[in-house]
Amino acid sequence: MTKPWELMRDMNRMNFKIMLAGHSQKPAGWRNGPYAHRFHSLWLMSKGKATFVLNGTAYAAEPGKLFALAPGMVVERINEGEGPIEFFFIRFAYAVSAFEEDGSWTFADDGELPFPLSGSYSMQNIPPLLNAFEQVLELTKHRGQIVQMRQRILFLDILTLIVSDLRSQIVTGHTNAMIETTIDYMVGHYAENMTVEELAKMAGMSSSHYSRLFKKYASASPIHYLTQLRMDRAKELLILSDYKLKAVAQSIGYEDELYFSRLFKKFTGQSPSQYAKTHKAAPNG
Repeated sequence: MTKPWELMRDMNRMNFKIMLAGHSQKPAGWRNGPYAHRFHSLWLMSKGKATFVLNGTAYAAEPGKLFALAPGMVVERINEGEGPIEFFFIRFAYAVSAFEEDGSWTFADDGELPFPLSGSYSMQNIPPLLNAFEQVLELTKHRGQIVQMRQRILFLDILTLIVSDLRSQIVTGHTNAMIETTIDYMVGHYAENMTVEELAKMAGMSSSHYSRLFKKYASASPIHYLTQLRMDRAKELLILSDYKLKAVAQSIGYEDELYFSRLFKKFTGQSPSQYAKTHKAAPNG
């Protein structure tokens, strides 16, 4: 499976539009397909048990199962159980025209970046996901630009919930909670000096074990993750404030402004002064 951070990276490059949302109920004995699906869709099972066949592979369809479909996918759905099945669905479209990363813009054709979810996924934290699908469905009863904006925001919430759920499945139980605790600590104390040994002690692990699990969970070493947090905050300060370089460096945990400048250029491809000049808005907005 694609790593969660890669899923979110690709989704951050996409602009989404909800085309249709609904809630479907199908009786026992219902059968649909095989047919060639024509849209990008997400289906979330909420009741009953059935079998969904995607491109010849059969999947159990039961509460908490999420299905991501793309145009051209061959689909067959069979309710062989004794009771009805229910599922929510969202049909959507997306475009990838341009996206910004680390100070530079990339222009791409829509076909160059496929939607990163495909097939069947088992969700663990189901209630908030169901609630979000229900809210999108409720909004379809209304019209207007504000409603469309709310639908897009909710759809991004759904994608975030899905990626967060998949990420939490990589490292489970107590270990997962401990890694999250140290991440939360880094987010709240990024300007303070901290070592891998101190973070590992906080998680109740050896340094080597902690580093290995952290990288599996976050796709980055603890120090790289911390440095990225600091660089992200530095970007904000360089754009939104008139702080001197030394003050920016000190505010995110670096006493040596030259060392900070080298790190910043390594992470962004630009010096702090170049980045500020490129991204600061003109006085008239």
